[in-house]
Amino acid sequence: MSRSSSSSPVVFYDTTLRDGMQGIEINFTLDDKLAIARMLDELRIDYIEGGFPLANELEAEFFRRIQREKLQHSRIVAFGSTRRPGHRAASDPHITALIEAETPTVIVVGKSWSEHVTSVLGTSLEENLEMIHDSIYTLKQAGREVFFDLEHFFDGYKHDPGYALKALEAGTQAGADCLVLCDTNGGTLPHEVRRIIGELPQDTLAPLGGHFHNDCGTAVANSLDAILAGARHVQGTINGWGERCGNANLCGLIPNVQLKLGLPNSVGDRVSELTTVSRFIAAQANIIPDKRQPFVGSAAFSHKAGQHADVVQKAPHLMEHMDAGEVGNERQILLSALAGKGTILAKLQEYGNFSKNSPEVACLLDLLKKKEAAGYEYEAAEASFDLIIRQAIGSYTPLFGLKNYHLESFKAGDTASKTVGRIFLNLEEHDIMGAAVGIGPVETLDHALRDALTPHFPELAAVELVDYRVRVLNPESHAAAKVRVFITSTNGEDNWNTVGVHENIVEASYQALVDSLEYYYNACVLGRGRATTSPFCR
Repeated sequence: MSRSSSSSPVVFYDTTLRDGMQGIEINFTLDDKLAIARMLDELRIDYIEGGFPLANELEAEFFRRIQREKLQHSRIVAFGSTRRPGHRAASDPHITALIEAETPTVIVVGKSWSEHVTSVLGTSLEENLEMIHDSIYTLKQAGREVFFDLEHFFDGYKHDPGYALKALEAGTQAGADCLVLCDTNGGTLPHEVRRIIGELPQDTLAPLGGHFHNDCGTAVANSLDAILAGARHVQGTINGWGERCGNANLCGLIPNVQLKLGLPNSVGDRVSELTTVSRFIAAQANIIPDKRQPFVGSAAFSHKAGQHADVVQKAPHLMEHMDAGEVGNERQILLSALAGKGTILAKLQEYGNFSKNSPEVACLLDLLKKKEAAGYEYEAAEASFDLIIRQAIGSYTPLFGLKNYHLESFKAGDTASKTVGRIFLNLEEHDIMGAAVGIGPVETLDHALRDALTPHFPELAAVELVDYRVRVLNPESHAAAKVRVFITSTNGEDNWNTVGVHENIVEASYQALVDSLEYYYNACVLGRGRATTSPFCR
């Protein structure tokens, strides 16, 4: 094997914030990127690639802002390329940008396929090797940990193994801390990965890593074979997002390394948070999570009523390759009264002492099924789920009763569009009214609600809406489609998420807005408590 023995820890490198953003429909705001970095740090991912500092102002600002974050484990990485042909690395803008990003680690991508050097880069083979050496050496002299991404390595090795090896040697001689072998077009198969890595003189090279794309559907398998062949550094993205068909999916790679191969790594017992991380990042991208994704998908441990469901209740190991809880997921028995009782019971323990036979469990299970059938989804709306539990156990105190709301949007000529809103509420047998003028209907409705409520509940002035996301649930219905609205709110210290569903986007938004205020009032103002009876369970 390589100089990295089988006992050496496997290093996980996340490129969701750079390579992942090259995937179709994947976009993150600056705040999204910072929130994702914090989540990956909690998961104990070793390295987080933040992007290319020269790409745009968003990328540059990320590197400025991330320095203020007190990450506990992860090292932030700035991405760039080797210097330009005919220049010196010390004065090259790409190399300078990597140094000025002030990250402890940098990664540079360089060419390792001879044809790519002459046909695309347009320089000589020798100059390309000098570019590799000069760039890495300059960054090392600046005190950085340096990873070298060898672009198109596997294709390059298959066409010209001698030159691909020279690229590896150039990186090693320059002091690279890791040589990352890239399957850039995703066309390499697992048996080729293991053969090629096995043929390399690993004892004389810097430690090896792997970066695989999923064009053949084998990116995770390729990564595992790279590890078995001697690599100890693997790169990927959460949910497998990335250019074309995506990158190696860390949501599959991490549990395979941790739970199946039993190899040491920094994630360790944090693997139980993987499902939460996967769904949180999907919510940040406003992407509906892939239900059939291995390990973390909602269908990964689901069983329909019938023989399979009966077997899994008696002997789960006969139908499931592992315990869903090890990755933070849960078993689902579809179309069955047994669905989710254990999970519901576990959540209820936070609010009091319950058993599976408690009427609140059956009540909550029935309520959840009805809500989910109507389109509600609570994985990314924990505050709305909290309210459902409080309603089911009788510890919910409604803020008000709605009489009606009225919104009118208008535009005249070239002036900006505006919305006028009024809302009428019932509060302890008294009618109250709020009004507001805004640009859009959701903003106006939010302000009208606060106008009505804050004189009576001044604590609500601390609540602020910070994010708003919409998903279409049945696009085949066109303009009459049902939508699911997610809202993120904050009080300046904590964030929480709520959900609303309706064919009318304003009504869906209203539901999520009200949940946000009522969650804060019940959970943060009144605190937790349990009533002896529940209006939902009578």
